[in-house]
Amino acid sequence: MNKVMLIGNVGKDPEIRYLDANTCSAQVTLATTTPSYTLPNGTVVPEKPEWHRLLFWRRLAEVVERYVKKGDKLYVEGQLRTRSYTDRQGVTRYVTEIWVTEMEMLTPKESREQK
Repeated sequence: MNKVMLIGNVGKDPEIRYLDANTCSAQVTLATTTPSYTLPNGTVVPEKPEWHRLLFWRRLAEVVERYVKKGDKLYVEGQLRTRSYTDRQGVTRYVTEIWVTEMEMLTPKESREQK
């Protein structure tokens, strides 16, 4: 089974693109964090952020375009996908993305309207 579930904050406003036949796609960066904790010897391990690249398609991408902004808290479910490409210098690069199939906006509507 290939399923990812994340809750995090949007790092910057979504990047929206319209492809052939007016198919909407949206790319969002999402920050999740591992809480800080203290080891038995008293050492404090700080909070650690992790960044994720999310891809939305079609109707879900249109919802993202209309309502999602930097700083919003989202719950997403999707599939982990890895792809490769060759950059301008001829080096093969790998990108890991989450293709989102479900999303729930966790930021209260009032907070979104104030931004």
